[in-house]
Amino acid sequence: MALWGNKDNVLNGGTVALNYSTGVVTGTGTSFGTANYAQEGDIIRFGYRGNSLGSKTAGTYFGDAVIKSIASTTSLTIASTTGLSGAAIAATTFYVSQLPKYTVSNAKWSEKDDLQSGDNIPYGTNATISSNVGTSGYEKTDAGWVGITTYLDNSGTLRVKRETLVAMSGITTGSQSIQYPTGIATNYGSQGGAW
Repeated sequence: MALWGNKDNVLNGGTVALNYSTGVVTGTGTSFGTANYAQEGDIIRFGYRGNSLGSKTAGTYFGDAVIKSIASTTSLTIASTTGLSGAAIAATTFYVSQLPKYTVSNAKWSEKDDLQSGDNIPYGTNATISSNVGTSGYEKTDAGWVGITTYLDNSGTLRVKRETLVAMSGITTGSQSIQYPTGIATNYGSQGGAW
């Protein structure tokens, strides 16, 4: 199994629930293991991250986990809950990605270990992702798997750090992936709204 792939836009649908003690994810209306859907070794990203978009409404993002095995189109097992927030996951939307597996267990990118008051998340980006510059502080970044950290500096100005985790072309992104930037509200007060 590869350490990362080139799809941040793996097809998904339905909702999932997680049993933290067993690592079993039970889906409703899901297609785990079907061609072009979640496969063993992919990353499942629990919850919806971002503002309302189409059928998805703004909600809670619980974190990421590596898919260890798939028993059926409605049941899979994750390798660990290390990258998850610990909050109950039931009837929750999800994404599937081929982002680098090490980001799931790295405390910097984990929803469980929020090291700062800002936002830390890896994104898949490609050459066609448009710039969002100006007052937001977000800019077009390198193509590949990119870690983004946001925070407020001493003067209250939004800062965005970009760290290229894997430089590569050909990453597919789209409506089935976490969009860069998400435009989510964070704990920044008035600066944390939609960018």
